[in-house]
Amino acid sequence: MIRAPIVLFTYARPYHVRLTVESLLGNPEVSEHELIVFSDAARTLDKQPAVEVVRAYLKSITGFRLVTIYYREKNFGLAKSIISGLSQVLTAHERVIVLEDDLVTSPYFLAYMNESLDRYATDERIISIHGYVYPIEDQLPDAFFLPGADCWGWGTWRRGWNLFNENGEQLLQELKRLDQIDEFDFHGAYDFSGMLKSQIKGENDSWAIRWHASAYINGKLTLHPGKSFVQNIGHDDSGEHSALTKQYDVQLSEVIPDLSAVEIEPSEQAYGAFKEFYLRNRPGFAHRLLGTVKRYVRKYSK
Repeated sequence: MIRAPIVLFTYARPYHVRLTVESLLGNPEVSEHELIVFSDAARTLDKQPAVEVVRAYLKSITGFRLVTIYYREKNFGLAKSIISGLSQVLTAHERVIVLEDDLVTSPYFLAYMNESLDRYATDERIISIHGYVYPIEDQLPDAFFLPGADCWGWGTWRRGWNLFNENGEQLLQELKRLDQIDEFDFHGAYDFSGMLKSQIKGENDSWAIRWHASAYINGKLTLHPGKSFVQNIGHDDSGEHSALTKQYDVQLSEVIPDLSAVEIEPSEQAYGAFKEFYLRNRPGFAHRLLGTVKRYVRKYSK
């Protein structure tokens, strides 16, 4: 079995990255994987001490087959760091498992990712494997496919990443040409197209919305688990791109789904459950205002 390298993107959160790495070390297969880390440089002087603490910790990591660390000399920002980092790694490797420094994984995460990346390696219908799923109240299938892609603990192959288009304007125009905006937005439940428009305007620098749109436009599917193998611990107001919330908190799965029983087609049941989750968790005015203020402060305090 081919073991994909685990590619980890870090910045200035020592506590979070330590939890991320320690959770990976709880996976029995971890010693068979290379860990490739991209450590971004400080954007502002006040972040420099935290970046240095992160880098000191990275040098101490053991337990993987190999640890390779790339230290950015200048601040790339999350989107550029991920886009350039994955493009670099996938020139040398056929597949990757991707994590950011605020994602804690189940001890069964690597087993799920490895089995899935192996099973669907040559299936052109499938662009990626996702490890996280929302805390949805309705019963979900053990595993299922949805159009597009996602970004909280995931894996792909070189053939999948080759479809990534970082030009948001081209992606938006293609969604319009294909008359896919309404379905892309879960029929008004979540404004993914608005997120893409904001990226085009420079109001956000999301690589993830462009990855999702790239997959969607190309008619590709992503595998999702019915119960999450990933917990995002970054919604504690500590990050550059997230605010304080518990609405995405989950119980980590300890059961690997039987993939042999999963039909390779979009799950109407899961699509409907995601839509209901989005509708129930729409941010209120105060939450939107806080997000706007935080984006403004970050933009003009550079």
